[in-house]
Amino acid sequence: MNYDIIVVGSGPGGYVTAIRASQLGLKTAIIERESLGGICLNWGCIPTKALLKSANVFEYLNHANDYGITVKGISADFSGMIERSRGVANGMSTGIQFLMKKNKIDVIKGNGVIKTGKKVAVTDENGATVEHSADKAVIIATGARSRELPNIPQDGEKIIGYRQAMVLKSQPKKLVIVGSGAIGVEFAYFYNAIGTEVTIVEYLPNIVPIEDEEVSKQLEKSFKKAGINVLTNASVDSVDSKGKGCIVTLKTEKGEEKIECDVVLSAVGIQANIENLGLEDVGIITDKGRILTNEYYQTNIPGYYAIGDVIPGPALAHVASAEGIICVEKLAGHNPQPLDYGNIPGCTYCSPEISSVGMTEKAAKEAGIEIKVGKFPFSASGKASAAGAKDGFVKLIFDAKYGELLGAHMIGANVTEMIAEIVAIRKLETTGEELIKTVHPHPTMSEAIMEAAAAAYGEVIHL
Repeated sequence: MNYDIIVVGSGPGGYVTAIRASQLGLKTAIIERESLGGICLNWGCIPTKALLKSANVFEYLNHANDYGITVKGISADFSGMIERSRGVANGMSTGIQFLMKKNKIDVIKGNGVIKTGKKVAVTDENGATVEHSADKAVIIATGARSRELPNIPQDGEKIIGYRQAMVLKSQPKKLVIVGSGAIGVEFAYFYNAIGTEVTIVEYLPNIVPIEDEEVSKQLEKSFKKAGINVLTNASVDSVDSKGKGCIVTLKTEKGEEKIECDVVLSAVGIQANIENLGLEDVGIITDKGRILTNEYYQTNIPGYYAIGDVIPGPALAHVASAEGIICVEKLAGHNPQPLDYGNIPGCTYCSPEISSVGMTEKAAKEAGIEIKVGKFPFSASGKASAAGAKDGFVKLIFDAKYGELLGAHMIGANVTEMIAEIVAIRKLETTGEELIKTVHPHPTMSEAIMEAAAAAYGEVIHL
């Protein structure tokens, strides 16, 4: 078949790209070797949030007495939680199938390999190969997978990645998680909440190391209060999985330590899926395991584009979607603005939740900027007190001279739903003074944003 656009990969980058291309009148096909929706819908963002919601509900029931409610006979049905999570993922993938039909996008099942001349050869499950061509562009959106460390090889049973962590046959009594990024701390919260003894091992001085240091310290405090064992400045030397469980040998500040556990979850980042794609045959340049592109996602070879986790930048679903839209709008003759990577929100869905955008306080100071910092704790929030969710705070960083909001860092209940306000404020170049005068509804968690701005300018009311 001949198309205007062929998209390789159907994750949140690929399927969004295909839909936008179709909306713009381009005849579009999408190639997927597994399930529509990619990792995000099937093995990432969506099913993990379903698991986290189950953990959240279980926690509510266990603390029902705090809300004046008596509940008896509570237990965690691990297999039921897994089943619900898979059901949510399958429902979302089915929804993508509907969107493909609605937008008249051809879905080609199989493994795609790009060829010269803007062609893609697709091999189906029976081994039959068919070649398809694109008049305008082939867009690579093949995503990423769990990264493996040489000393922690994953066997899928005792040493696992995030995919296996979502479908374990039984709940481990003891779990060691290596790495404390978003994946690591989200699974730490889930398993700890349902009764697993969890240890986090982080090589750097702080967990969630890309976040503002105060946020990292607050999460560590909250995790330790919940009974999670947090080891920072620590690394895994080896894992002995020959026995019934695992023996993890660590290097810590105290020296060598050994921890016994049932399962080790390796959560040390991701690796782009660029192998066996035909990049070398076409001549597409890569660097450090990622495909290099310009600001409109064109590779060094005309007619070939790449978006999402396969290119440098934050490996986030919403980033991949935004990149894909910009890419095809440019291809269709529009004039989209290049993506502002300095205004990309990040969210982590452990409990308490974390959300952030822009510069940390440390980064702003290192850049030599004179700043005003405002912080408002949820312990002073009426809505947070009523909800029984007083852990955390909102922290805002402003340029002292111009009032520009340089960064925002939040930790607490539902803060992932609050960060979009900050992204819009920064997009519109709203100042700190204007934010203070923006009336926020009472009582809400979002009032903390206004109060944090007021704190930066010495005008805070409720603190």
